[in-house]
Parts: sequence; structure tokens; C-alpha cells
Amino acid sequence: MRVVSGIQPTGNLHLGNYLGAIRNWVRMQDDMQDGEQCLFFLADLHAISMPHDPAELHRGTLEMAAAVVACGIDPHRSILFNQAQVPAHAEMQWLLNGTARMGWLNRMTQWKDKAGKNREGQSVALFAYPVLQAADVLLYQTTHVPVGEDQKQHLELARDIAQKFNNDFAGEDTPVFTLPEAITPPQAARIMSLRDGSKKMSKSDPSEMSRIELADDADTVMKKVKKAKTDPEPLPSEAGGLVGRAEALNLVTIYAAVADTTVEAVLGEYGGEGFGKFKPALGELLVETLRPISTRFNELLDDREALDAILARGASQARELARPTLDATYSALGLVR
Repeated sequence: MRVVSGIQPTGNLHLGNYLGAIRNWVRMQDDMQDGEQCLFFLADLHAISMPHDPAELHRGTLEMAAAVVACGIDPHRSILFNQAQVPAHAEMQWLLNGTARMGWLNRMTQWKDKAGKNREGQSVALFAYPVLQAADVLLYQTTHVPVGEDQKQHLELARDIAQKFNNDFAGEDTPVFTLPEAITPPQAARIMSLRDGSKKMSKSDPSEMSRIELADDADTVMKKVKKAKTDPEPLPSEAGGLVGRAEALNLVTIYAAVADTTVEAVLGEYGGEGFGKFKPALGELLVETLRPISTRFNELLDDREALDAILARGASQARELARPTLDATYSALGLVR
């Protein structure tokens, strides 16, 4: 079993990033048996498909690497790297562009959503980035890819490209690519803004009080939780009582996600209580959970040499793993190297 997963590098990482994606990576790593392997990459090549600030991308990539390690990814047990240090990703994308079809890419829902009405004004990279996603996984003979609903279509595209390439350029007994299977990660909690329970927690929100950042110290976490928007009613004893109470639902959801329990269990303990009691309990839980993550995160950001070494080591391992498949792809296409 070989699992590959990537994440866009963004700065100002917050609680939603941790509970929504990074914690699932840690759990996948911890579930690996002897002989099984996880590769986790920072998708900096994907990031340039949209307008971006180079300095911000550079900073965000380092911050994401620090966050992933601080949250529990062990670079000695998993392979952690950023795409730009493994040129085989870009090479493989170009080689697969000859197999991918315009019609396939035109059907990609995310292309339609991101391009909007101005398709002619979008970059070629945005149109073709699903081929880079295919390269990301096919390059490593990946057996399993964790995907949510929004990425299932892209994994199907990767399988279609792999199947067509194998049919066109390789014999049945000697396929170049493994067809990866989807695995569904545990349902991630949907974490909303502390200032508006109808909006997702986001780094782009102009109010810093809307989010808990991984770099926040204990006092800042407690302050943000205590000032989080709520309503005057006490917490209900059952989940049905949270209907129409977006901010109350959000705080209970955060507590349940961080404590790794259910909303029903949280309400069983705090039902009937006001937020004057619940908010300090939530704040203390967050402080205790995030303190070691925040400490390690800030240590890594202050030790650029250690961070660079982690990414360099992971990239070296990834390049080594990618080489046989890349060589086989060149050979199958009749390219002289």
C-alpha cells in the first residue's frame, strides 16, 4: 500500500486547516503497517496556476511544512516534500499531456468553477492542472489516494489517463502505471468563523478574531474564544436544538472535533449550561491541544536550516522513488534520453 496526498501551501494556518486536512494525514501515517508508505507533498507547482505573490508562496510553503511536522507528521516515517524540488512532477505532466484529452479536462467541475465566465483569460496551467494531479500520483505507483467529494472526479481522470497510456504504449502484462484507488478519509469537521457561523474559518477574513491560528499563544486563544460570537440561549441537550443557531453549533462542533468525540456527547455534558461556562472549557481544551503544536511550529519557523533539511531529505527520497516510473514512461513513448 502506498498513499499519496498533497495540500496547497498557504500561510497563516488555522484550526480549520488542522482539523480539516492535516490531522487526517497524521492518522493515515499512524495506520501504516510495515512495508506500507505515505508520501505527503506541498503543492507549490499547483499554486502558480492562479495569480499569486511569489514571496507569499515561498513563505506559505515553509509555514505549511512547519505546520505539518508540528501536527505530527514524522519525516522519518513518511516522505514530506514540496513539488518544486522534484522536477519529475512537471516532467511527468508534460509526458501525460499527450494522453489526456481536451474533452476530459473541459468536463472538470473545478475548472468551470475557478475559471468562471472568463475562461479565455485563465492560464493554461489552471486548465491543465488536473493532469499535474494525475502525474502527482501516477509517478509513485500509488495504490491509494485519500479524496473528498470535490476530488473524486480528478482521481477518475488520473485513472483514465493511466488506463489509456497503458493501452496505447504498454502491453497488458507490463503496464507502466498502477491505477490508484480512492480511499475516503474520516469525515472532517466543518469549522466556521468565530465571528460569523455561516462562513468557513479562513485566513482571508480581515478579522484575526475570526480564526484560531496555529501560531497563537494561550492568551490569544482564550481571548478569541471568549469573544466568539454566540447567542443568549443556553446550550441544548440534543443536537436538534442547535438548528438555526450557527455560532452555537460551530463552537460545539469545534469542541467535539478537538476532543475527538461527538456533538451529542458534548451536549450531554454541557446541555443547559450557558456560554459563560462553555467558552472557558472550550478555550482550555484548545490551549492544551494546540500548545505543543504551536511550540513546535514556531521552533521550526525559527530554525530554517532544520526545515530546509526536512524538505530536502523528503525530496531526495521522492526523486528516487519517481525515477523508475519516469524512465519507463520515457521509454514507452520512444523518447531517447
